[in-house]
Amino acid sequence: MKNLISFVLLLTITSIIFISCGDSKPEIDRMALMTKAKAVFQQLPDKMPGSENDTQELIALGEKLYFDVRLSKENNQSCNTCHTIDNNGAGVDNLPTSPGSVEKTIGTRNSPTVFNAGFHFVQFWDGRSPDLKDQAKGPILNPIEMGMPDEKSVERKIGAIEEYQTMFKAAGIPLNYDNIAGAIAAFERTLITKDRFDMFLNGNPLALTDKEAQGLALFIDKGCTTCHTGALLGGNMFQKMGLLKPYADTTDKGKYDVTKVETDKYMFKVPSLRNIALTAPYFHDGKVPDLKSSVSVMSDIQLSQPLTEDETAKIVAFLESLSDIKLVKADKKQK
Repeated sequence: MKNLISFVLLLTITSIIFISCGDSKPEIDRMALMTKAKAVFQQLPDKMPGSENDTQELIALGEKLYFDVRLSKENNQSCNTCHTIDNNGAGVDNLPTSPGSVEKTIGTRNSPTVFNAGFHFVQFWDGRSPDLKDQAKGPILNPIEMGMPDEKSVERKIGAIEEYQTMFKAAGIPLNYDNIAGAIAAFERTLITKDRFDMFLNGNPLALTDKEAQGLALFIDKGCTTCHTGALLGGNMFQKMGLLKPYADTTDKGKYDVTKVETDKYMFKVPSLRNIALTAPYFHDGKVPDLKSSVSVMSDIQLSQPLTEDETAKIVAFLESLSDIKLVKADKKQK
């Protein structure tokens, strides 16, 4: 009888401990979370708009041009210089703002990633270009970036290179500035990331860790999806930087500098969050050094939603799940 009482007592204590532990770590209903996520996010498509007309010859030409420093005045700067995709680059140079081709010049805005860029509704932080082709024309002639004086100078320089004469002929297009930009855009349309969040949206509830899933739930519940929605988790609208509280640096007026419309002051394209953990520093001025800080700033000035350390860490964990799988593996090998 005494042994029976002891056993019942031990079983009761064990049950209390088990229930208590279960209460401290509530389970995430992953299927419900998946349904909730699918209402605001989509998987990245396998192909970008416009790629249906891109031939292998055109893409190869664009890739060659993308890496060619001869597109710059001083023969020292290519598209890849600021939007690095070789050596495990995530499509950025990881600098606050980028040095120009001409010595002692430097840009005024952070270089956004070229990965998935063709899915954005407009290009540049202020949206001044409608698509990749138009965007590619800008930096080559920008006096701070690549510094070429005019389109004809670019055509003469590239046209004098025998390899390009052959490649343009193979692609079936004339060698002119418009087609130089078009070829670069064709190559950029191949730069699509693949990450575990897409696997989650595609029906794999275990593609995210517990911490990442909790971060996703917080990301939705705290209102981050006011701006970060769709396949890119951004890249599909403008928003005021400092919606509820002013951002620390009000020097850059954003879209206003293009339109001169008062309501466009401090309006910037909402950045995509795909690969965001690999593209520090953050924001249009590159002044926020890490992901944790950027989450804290955004929750404060855009949402007026203070976050605990634990909540911030979980949201950061979710954002890290948006990193391209191949880039993450390569980065781990390097370390």
